[in-house]
Amino acid sequence: MAEEQNGAAANPETSNVQFQMQRIYLKDLSFETPMGAEVFKKQWKPQVNQELNTKTAKIEDDLYEVALTLTITVKLEDETAFLVEVQQAGLFAIKGMEGQQLAQALNTACPQILFPYAREVVDNVVTKGSFPALMLPPINFDALFAAAMQQAQQQAEQQGSEEKAEA
Repeated sequence: MAEEQNGAAANPETSNVQFQMQRIYLKDLSFETPMGAEVFKKQWKPQVNQELNTKTAKIEDDLYEVALTLTITVKLEDETAFLVEVQQAGLFAIKGMEGQQLAQALNTACPQILFPYAREVVDNVVTKGSFPALMLPPINFDALFAAAMQQAQQQAEQQGSEEKAEA
């Protein structure tokens, strides 16, 4: 017990960090079958395209909304068989984090929590549309965030070197 108190006193930054999921909700849902009944006459050899996006908004002090948008487009040959877009959102209370640590929590931990809910909605809607089940594979949000940070750093370095070359 004394060790725990000493550890917290030695590193006050970690002792004040709080991360709580307040609510998870479906913010938006769209399902389209542009080909109509014609889609069911074709041989089922789908080409699946998945797009992923996250959006964060500060609602009030220490309360953030994170919305994970999944857009799945399934094509047969060159025609769209179906398109489903799900916006799964959550409210997260986050205290004691700033800067890079807060950005990482909002862009990795929160979407990681939301993704299974969004994946379930996609699968449910697709099967209700009379298509075969579509189970999306897991996503490594930490790797996506690291890649985005690396790309941003490279762009900043490139802009810096271009400005020096112009001067």
